[in-house]
Amino acid sequence: MPTPDLPLHGGCLCGKIRFEVTALPMMTMACHCRDCQKLTSGPCSLSVMVPIDGFSITQGETVRGGLKGPRLDHRFCPDCMNWIFTQFADASGYLNVRATLLDDLSWFRVFVESSTAQKLPWAEIQAVHRYPQFPPAEDRPRLGREFAAWL
Repeated sequence: MPTPDLPLHGGCLCGKIRFEVTALPMMTMACHCRDCQKLTSGPCSLSVMVPIDGFSITQGETVRGGLKGPRLDHRFCPDCMNWIFTQFADASGYLNVRATLLDDLSWFRVFVESSTAQKLPWAEIQAVHRYPQFPPAEDRPRLGREFAAWL
């Protein structure tokens, strides 16, 4: 997989939110869970896992949307309502940026496909790893190392 040139830039559909990624991705993913299907109105969500300190909003302010529970903080553009990123309440140190909002996707490939048990039958994605649910916590360090080598 080609290594992306940093910084990565991206933004929402209407252009009012712009963001920057200054750290190499920790992983790329496709999630087929029903929540992601509903949030994207598509077969899955595509995301780039990045360290929190390697991500910044450079223009505009996001609003909270989607599932507003204590575990997940989904952030959206208040104007076009694009789903920008998700931050996790478990202090995991990373967030998931919606990959298709990046200006340059020439480097993007799916490394982990999750929630394949809920995937639509016709949704086929080439991924290195597949999980019927979310990858278990004990697999994440190994997946991170493999992704770094794959990148």
